[in-house]
Amino acid sequence: MKRDEYRRAGSAQGVSVLPKAIPGKARRAFPSAVSESLLKRPARRLGIAASLLAALTLAACNSSSVLEPSAITPQQKAQAATGQGTATTVQPGTTAPAPQPLSAAAKAVIGKMRLQVAPIVGAPVEAAGPLTERLNQRSRERGITLVGSSDQTATHVLKGYFSTMTEGKDTTVIYVWDVYDPSGNRLHRINGQQKAASVNGGEGWAAVAPATMQSIADTTVDQLAAWVGGQTG
Repeated sequence: MKRDEYRRAGSAQGVSVLPKAIPGKARRAFPSAVSESLLKRPARRLGIAASLLAALTLAACNSSSVLEPSAITPQQKAQAATGQGTATTVQPGTTAPAPQPLSAAAKAVIGKMRLQVAPIVGAPVEAAGPLTERLNQRSRERGITLVGSSDQTATHVLKGYFSTMTEGKDTTVIYVWDVYDPSGNRLHRINGQQKAASVNGGEGWAAVAPATMQSIADTTVDQLAAWVGGQTG
């Protein structure tokens, strides 16, 4: 699908699907989302963690949608090396699990949420399309209202940063989602990895199946709903 077709689809559904590219080496630079399993060589671990932060700083100088280095706390810097977050594996032919039941109080809080999704950073349109479509579907299932980029009633803004790593016959999608308030204050972070068998005999994004991105969307919305629904006090 061409970029203008994605733009029209995003406008119709209330979510932008056109990704923003990360310049240069920053394509693989995402905080808090690299696991120990991906860093098997101890000599490389600290070097990769350092390169993540350095590339992130470079990206921030070139794109206003890339995570600001000032938002990274010392604890999060440590997580970049240890990979705290959600790590899952997608099996061929699997379907998304049904959302876990929510309490009436949680549903009431979630029902007030109006979520604006910013353009995806780091993923091509071929990967962003299935991700966005599933974000829309899962959000409806969870009772989350999505709004367009020009909507002034948004209560939260979701920004996603993506990269891939291919090892052997598997490709892992690494992702970070930051949740902001309308003033630009970061409220919450969701990060993780989705590992699946490479498709099409390729590497990187060419090896990522739509099901992988759809699974990430399910996990993201479920974790977002759990966080918002927990603010019932």
